[in-house]
Amino acid sequence: MELIEYTLGGMLEKYASEIPDHEFIVYPDRDLRFTYKEFDKRTDDLAKALLYIGVKKGDKIGVWAKNVPDWLTLMFASAKMGAILVTVNTNYKLAEVEYLMSNADIHTMCVTAGYRDSDFVKMIYELVPELKSDDRGKLVSGKFPKLKNLVYIGHEKLRGMYNTSELIQLGSNLDDKELKKAKAEVSCYDVVNMQYTSGTTGFPKGVMLTHHNIVNNGNTVGDCMHYTPKDRVLTCVPLFHCFGCVLSVCATVTHGGTLVMVEDFDPLVVLASVEKEKCTALYGVPTMFIAELNHPMFDLFDLTSLRTGIMAGAPCPIESMKQVMQKMHCKDIISVYGLTETSPGMTATRVTDTPEIRATTVGKEFPNVEVKILDPETNEELPRGTQGEICCRGYNVMKGYYNNPEATAAVIDENNFLHSGDLGVMDEEGYLRVTGRIKEMIIRGGENIYPREIENFLYKMPEIEAVEVAGLPSPKYGEQVGAFIRVKTGYTLTEEDVKVFCRGNIARYKIPKYIFFVDSFPMTASGKIQKYKLKDVAAEIMKTRGEEIV
Repeated sequence: MELIEYTLGGMLEKYASEIPDHEFIVYPDRDLRFTYKEFDKRTDDLAKALLYIGVKKGDKIGVWAKNVPDWLTLMFASAKMGAILVTVNTNYKLAEVEYLMSNADIHTMCVTAGYRDSDFVKMIYELVPELKSDDRGKLVSGKFPKLKNLVYIGHEKLRGMYNTSELIQLGSNLDDKELKKAKAEVSCYDVVNMQYTSGTTGFPKGVMLTHHNIVNNGNTVGDCMHYTPKDRVLTCVPLFHCFGCVLSVCATVTHGGTLVMVEDFDPLVVLASVEKEKCTALYGVPTMFIAELNHPMFDLFDLTSLRTGIMAGAPCPIESMKQVMQKMHCKDIISVYGLTETSPGMTATRVTDTPEIRATTVGKEFPNVEVKILDPETNEELPRGTQGEICCRGYNVMKGYYNNPEATAAVIDENNFLHSGDLGVMDEEGYLRVTGRIKEMIIRGGENIYPREIENFLYKMPEIEAVEVAGLPSPKYGEQVGAFIRVKTGYTLTEEDVKVFCRGNIARYKIPKYIFFVDSFPMTASGKIQKYKLKDVAAEIMKTRGEEIV
């Protein structure tokens, strides 16, 4: 398969020319619809306005918002005129946003009112008090010397800020000459997107991704699912994550499909939107699919239009995958494996793979990408069937971490292989199974234990809705195995039930020593479970019991 040489903006323009009246973006909850031609014009207008307020090629535009319509407008407008979109996690609080704005050298920051218990506007005024006194376009921030503009995403007028509505209106009245000049200077090898790693460990780092990275990654994923312009892709995963803005948006735009958007994940809204818009594809992390499957109104919706989709972002429980195929009609659902640093996909199952392969592996390497299993100690390639670190090389590998050559060198070796930090096994046919993270591996009394293996076994218990296994610090063994279980509504389960189920079926040292029944798991905004926080959950529960881990 040949790689695409289009920029992200060029890809939109291609379909705006070829299928101008075909729907590109739909928000079913408010019946907001844009054809390819309409959205292309909208993004041109915003791109012209961004140039007018002083945004130049290579400047960073931060977007701190849910999946609102103008998130996508900003994504394509910035790509067209050569700026770099920096995605901001909606769960960030004051200190985290301050860190990102400073670390990323944000030039123009775009925000909505807020999210859940966070008031974004209030935090921005606290970080940039000069907004209250400086005129728009003349901002001088003491804390952020590169920051020149604040943009409110919406219609409301706020002191010191532009808003997207007036910028789009302004751009519609500006000449196209400057935008044409800016577009001509944009290369598909330029950085178009910066995403900060989700922060499950350490400080977030800015991953620099090019047009070439994300357009080709999206195109490959769409090919894996046999996308055509007839496909309607329901997107309820956050756009600030690669899952949303690449595997969904880029996969759809490279095939002339339609994006059906949900602003913030709600299982009921997702189910209703699938029925209303006759969606053919559905995306989500496992916890989202589990919430949909277990919703009390699930049986009221017609989901027969569904054909495919992606379950990714976290290891996929086998039983959940099978239920999605059967009950949700996603018989061609696939898994994609990768990380932000690989744009994000490096392997995927295909619709032609058997249900068993799609339920138990993350498929084979992408075209034009090499995936190898390397020894974490020696960096030598390991034989098939041997566990080691999953590493990849190809067009999908990031340009690097922004302003952090040391961190870049720590993950991209001298042979240009990116080291994922994940453990996996590749079989003789090239199918990859992810067995855990190097840092998540439990070492109990010298025995290596892989949490995913125990989790997949426990999912066979009909009472269990979700389970996570993690290592708990033990003075005697180094680590003990802890299982954190969410029980299905209407079922009961005891610690002894779980241990009896394990006895004789898995090795004694793998049987969880400690079992905790929980209502939820600590998670990142993108739906990844933060395993490293589970030991804190265990410590709290043990404290209330008056016990200690031994």
